[in-house]
Amino acid sequence: MRWLLPGTGIKRWLIVGIVGIAMLVDAADRWVVAQGGASNVNELMDGIVADYFPPGDLTWILGVLGVVFVAAALFFAVRALLRSASRQDAQEQSRLREGYKIVAIGGGTGLSTLLRGLKRRTSNLTAIVTVSDDGGSSGRLTKELGVLPPGDIRNCLVALADDEALVTDLFRYRFNEGEGLSGHSFGNIFLAAMTGVAGDFDRAIQESSRVLNIIGCVLPATLGHVRLCAELEDGRVIEGESNIPFAGAPIARVFLQPASVAPLEQALTAIREADAIVLGPGSLYTSILPNLLVEGIAKAIASSTAVKIYVCNVMTQPGETTGMTAADHVRTLLANAAERVCDYVVVNDEPPKRLLAAYAEEGQGPVTPDVDRIADSGLTPVAAAVISEIENVRHDPDRLAGVVVSVINRHVADRATFVKPPSAYRKTGRVTARNRSAVP
Repeated sequence: MRWLLPGTGIKRWLIVGIVGIAMLVDAADRWVVAQGGASNVNELMDGIVADYFPPGDLTWILGVLGVVFVAAALFFAVRALLRSASRQDAQEQSRLREGYKIVAIGGGTGLSTLLRGLKRRTSNLTAIVTVSDDGGSSGRLTKELGVLPPGDIRNCLVALADDEALVTDLFRYRFNEGEGLSGHSFGNIFLAAMTGVAGDFDRAIQESSRVLNIIGCVLPATLGHVRLCAELEDGRVIEGESNIPFAGAPIARVFLQPASVAPLEQALTAIREADAIVLGPGSLYTSILPNLLVEGIAKAIASSTAVKIYVCNVMTQPGETTGMTAADHVRTLLANAAERVCDYVVVNDEPPKRLLAAYAEEGQGPVTPDVDRIADSGLTPVAAAVISEIENVRHDPDRLAGVVVSVINRHVADRATFVKPPSAYRKTGRVTARNRSAVP
């Protein structure tokens, strides 16, 4: 229907094409009459031109003009369509450039899921990613080559890539054979190789971002080598992110070794300039908190005027958050960060159905959305159906991004209210499944 709007330059060529077709039909009709057929369709035209030239010449004149008109119509209509598509693409790029400045903090597959949805709403995206992974391919490359763990960075680059379909297959391709290659993903090896070429990990991410033409930017929380440790409630200390889920006891707190590690300056700048800061989704202890333990990051978040949103996981994780409700997640987040790093808490209020039994066999269950306890802690819960249940139970990128942007819109509207207090424009102080309409 956009083709019918004024200024697209398409309608005129459609009319030319129709006229050309009419001429061709008339020419064909004349040819039929010339061969002895019976037709009276062209008698009107014959009467008009009889005073100027022989009507028989119309067969060739209309035939040539019809071909010219149809060819011109096709050429200019296609060109107009391409220009219209180009303008629409330019308008889309302009819309994305004018979007909110959003900083997403975390790691694992959760952060990449969020980025995949947000990149359709803004190009002002910054992902701040944990670099404490010491397991699998990332851990091996760190030990053998001395590079920072590339796995979570790779996931975010893929999620923000312009041609995500091809890049996803390529960067997630995992070698199943070959001495030294088995178990490694191509994306991890690519980032390790780019680090060697560029000279440092930060530069390698920038060059990889340029090659993949990503939307936004990806930053490591720190360029220092860190080791994530967990102190358990029974007093034991577990070293290494990959070992924490197998500790066999509740976690009291997590910390980094070394305890003091410098943050990436670009990450602090992005936090200061952000309209919104989103924590998660992702593993609470091993994906989100390691970023907040980097010196200065939690404090920068707390000091920022941006709206701060924590996206709670939809399922518990064995060995980390078994039995924890959404309010327990929030309490743990704030206690370990030692700063108020969130104002809103997004919780899923639609438990999975089809895969629930399969997850139960692995010791996992839905995170209980105890919104009243969250509200009692002074934060605003936002309960919404944000899951996707296909092969796994995960956050749905579009649903989650929609809720996040709605919260930002609400916060911006509240902040712009001068005549009345923000509460006067809400039905309630929190958003639940029964009052989801309170979020614009």
